[in-house]
Amino acid sequence: MGENESDRKSLIKLISTSTVIASMCCLPSVILVMFGLASVSSAAALSDTLYWGTGSYWWFRPTMLGLASLFVIIGLVVYFRNRGICTMDDVKRQRRKVVNTSLLVIGFAYFMYLLFNYVILTEIGILFGLEWESSRFWTK
Repeated sequence: MGENESDRKSLIKLISTSTVIASMCCLPSVILVMFGLASVSSAAALSDTLYWGTGSYWWFRPTMLGLASLFVIIGLVVYFRNRGICTMDDVKRQRRKVVNTSLLVIGFAYFMYLLFNYVILTEIGILFGLEWESSRFWTK
């Protein structure tokens, strides 16, 4: 396995993990219904509570989004340090590589979050009976 392939795999793991963390407002509901551990109505209530932050759970979604962002930033720092970019002088010397890789990873992580949370999880949730039709982009 070459260096480029291991670089790609580490970035994919970074993006995938941040996507799952950011989607924790909806993912538990889908999993609970999928495995028959909760009824559709209780899973929908859980999802509404976590997504909209009703009651004492107002902090949940912003916290998950913040953790996902922090995970991407820490992952990028580790990624660059493993490639010998450890000091600010190294960052300045390889500015183009750092900026381009960071923008690519942040943009792709955000795109994957949107795709996973608002398309894939929405469609799976609707398939299992969750009342998420209003969440579809194309029905508003």
